[in-house]
Amino acid sequence: MSDYSSAPPPGAGGPPPPTAPHGWAPGSLRLAPYGRRVVAALIDGLIIAVLASAILVPLGVGLYDGGAGDRSWLQLLLALLLTLILIAGIGLIYAPLMLWKTNGRTVGRYAAGTRVIRANGEPMTFGVAALREIVFKVLVTGVGNTVTVGLPWASLLDVLWPLWDEEKRALHDFPVNTRTVRD
Repeated sequence: MSDYSSAPPPGAGGPPPPTAPHGWAPGSLRLAPYGRRVVAALIDGLIIAVLASAILVPLGVGLYDGGAGDRSWLQLLLALLLTLILIAGIGLIYAPLMLWKTNGRTVGRYAAGTRVIRANGEPMTFGVAALREIVFKVLVTGVGNTVTVGLPWASLLDVLWPLWDEEKRALHDFPVNTRTVRD
């Protein structure tokens, strides 16, 4: 029988824990609880809605226009479409830009005391943030819901996945190897 007194090989016993991003002390990371993720998402969603309203209201576009009774259904549909496009556009710019410029935080994440980190410890780049927020969150789960008959619950599954994942990852965290941690 041989004596196994050396350390196990890399990868034995599961994936390595996330390493600390630049400027953090090793071992100081704690995964963020699900509630903090929800709070951050709600705050960021509110900020995006306020920014969109600040642009739409001066243009006289929106669903709560006082003269909406005089509009045709086509005009209301176009106003709704413009509203949705503007909210989506702001969201697509806001999250990746904030994650990149603040190394993993948005205003909602600041308030919730969380940040998104890369598991390899490297700083957040615009490319990784855009992949996470635009490609995997929006295109895969959002658009995937509407064009793929077999995945009608992809967004809900993405949002709920951290509840049972050992490292509290959402589905959009897997392809870019990110984690949400307490700040």
